[in-house]
Amino acid sequence: MSNKTHSSNHDEMMSEHYHNHEIMDMEHENHEMHNMHNMHNMHNMDNMHDMDNMDMMNHGGHMMHMGDMSKKLKVAIILMIPLLLISPIAGFTILKFPGSEILQLILGTIIFFYSGTPFFSGAKGELKSRKPAMMMLITMGITVAYAYSVYATIMSFNGHMGMNFWFELATLIVIMLIGHLIEMKAIMGAGDALKDLASLVPKKAHLKSGKDVELSELKVGDLLLVKENEKIPADGLILSEALVDESMITGESRAVNKKINDLVYGGSLNQNQPFEMKVTTLGKDSFLNQVAELVKKAQTQKSNLENMADRVAGYLFYAALIVGIFSLVFWTISSNFSFALLLAVSVFVIACPHALGLAVPLVVSRLTSISAKNGLLIQNRTSLEKINTIKYALMDKTGTLTDGKFIVRSVIDFTDETDILQIMAALEGSSTHPIAQSIVSAAKPLENLKVEAVENIPGVGIKGQVNQNFYQIVNYKYLRENQLSYDEQKIAQYLDLGLTVSFLINEQQDVLGFIALGDSPKADAKAFINGLLAQGITPVMLTGDNKETAQKIASALNIPEFRAELKPEDKAEIVKEYQKKAGVLFIGDGVNDSPALATATIGFAIGAGTSVAISTADVVLVNSNPSDVLDMINISKRMLRKMKQNLWFGAGYNIIAIPVAAGILYPFTGIYIDPLIAAVLMSISTVIVSINAMGLRYDKKIEEHMLFYFFHTNYETFIILNKPKD
Repeated sequence: MSNKTHSSNHDEMMSEHYHNHEIMDMEHENHEMHNMHNMHNMHNMDNMHDMDNMDMMNHGGHMMHMGDMSKKLKVAIILMIPLLLISPIAGFTILKFPGSEILQLILGTIIFFYSGTPFFSGAKGELKSRKPAMMMLITMGITVAYAYSVYATIMSFNGHMGMNFWFELATLIVIMLIGHLIEMKAIMGAGDALKDLASLVPKKAHLKSGKDVELSELKVGDLLLVKENEKIPADGLILSEALVDESMITGESRAVNKKINDLVYGGSLNQNQPFEMKVTTLGKDSFLNQVAELVKKAQTQKSNLENMADRVAGYLFYAALIVGIFSLVFWTISSNFSFALLLAVSVFVIACPHALGLAVPLVVSRLTSISAKNGLLIQNRTSLEKINTIKYALMDKTGTLTDGKFIVRSVIDFTDETDILQIMAALEGSSTHPIAQSIVSAAKPLENLKVEAVENIPGVGIKGQVNQNFYQIVNYKYLRENQLSYDEQKIAQYLDLGLTVSFLINEQQDVLGFIALGDSPKADAKAFINGLLAQGITPVMLTGDNKETAQKIASALNIPEFRAELKPEDKAEIVKEYQKKAGVLFIGDGVNDSPALATATIGFAIGAGTSVAISTADVVLVNSNPSDVLDMINISKRMLRKMKQNLWFGAGYNIIAIPVAAGILYPFTGIYIDPLIAAVLMSISTVIVSINAMGLRYDKKIEEHMLFYFFHTNYETFIILNKPKD
């Protein structure tokens, strides 16, 4: 018996019921994608490998390399430690010895000129673009601190006591480097998705003539041989028949029966037998390349949220510069240069954006840390800053809302004399069809049964002898057409759930029992949907599955909108359609979801999904629980509040402190801020911002979601989740 024919019969069995033949979404891609080797050469897909510089970040028009910045940070930290010991901090010095001032000067100079270069370069770019921001403000602060520290050190050689800022200079540079490294790390993964797409195709192709060639040597019109269980190397027309796994295209794991002149796609899997094909499309026109272009285009279009701290820093730069110069001129005229220099330095030191520079990175670091501990990996934090714009949640079905596994849900025996699962597994033992494999897997360990005379029944199922007894595995259509006696009410509850039902009958045409197979919603799927609705977010299910099955799942989970029978490009376009109305988050797990994940305002990837989807997403759900999205939404909103609080404090502190440092109160009260006090205030502001950032908490609501789910779930979904038994 051929697997091809048997597979065809099973497909007919499933197609008999509009509501149950598509629910067999097994997500084979989840298993094979992670086991594939990486490839580095794909015909005309070099564009997927041009992402080597993704560890670069542009500040003010200047590209900074993450590795270089990391080295500069390490040097600054190493040199900051001895500076802590020998530098005066708040008038107190831990370790003082002859020549310590010179050592301070040497260490501080190295930190300034080596570790400070990223800021100098960034400031140069901001100056060229005439858009001063954080880099110019940092540069101004560290330059004034360095210059005054050199001045104070030189003055100390002449016996004059002066306050230097070597340690403050080092800490400012270290903190700012850490903040920028956090930001750079968030954008590094953008190229991984394209590299993973390239790995879907094999390295070589088999020409019909018997010669193996590199993909780059293929030409349109070439005749290829694709062996069993091999990846198809290019798009083309099949010249025979085969069973092809196109889950990487549709997201649905059901193998597709391909007939002569049907189109097959590069990257899909030939399941059951060798076939010949004719290459029709290569390079940029191939399916995978089109998907890659969609991903690449979406990623390049996804601009980072304009950094509020940079804008504030730009205003503060002008404020500090103007006030500092005015203070120097005013007090030089009205008092003396030494006093004027003292106040001017205080202005520039107090304006150093310790607090402002940490306002965002500290919150981000806290968010990343606590989220990771709770199974949420943040790959692009800037996207989360748009969380308040989200009004629609678009999501894949298979593997996202459902288990994505076609498994035996129930075994119903109508007789105590026969173990129908073992008998059906014995008959199905030689088949590679997903239904057959599911039955065999459910029956393990298999009994040692004697199987003979196994034959395919066209359009019905399979028959054979097990321990010299005759049995048939048939579909529901066969029962109705032959008017066999069965418990219609018992069967109906499984058919209504969209499950596929296979029956076992004996030679006397007695129905001995049946097996119900199918996919099912995840345990927290309905709680997730209800949670979205409670927050005013409309859930929309997008699936490559048929409309009938999609309707069943949507109704069971209380999803108000769905789109079915979609291809990858369709999902991305639908995301764009909804983005015209408001912000959109998308949740998916397959290769086919990657364009939509990249296009969405925020993309969530199921952790059990493919590496392509994971690389493309902004957030990865490690535990594969869709309800974790609700937790991410809640903590992201709290993150935004913390960021805004820190930014308001950082800006507000400077708005008050800069005029006071300039001596605005001195004529009336005699109060002024010298550089020492300015340094202390700068440090206090940093502590306040840090404490506020550490106040960010992860309040996991899964228990509440599950309680809500169990109290509000309908009977059908309850049956699915609890796998009813006879």
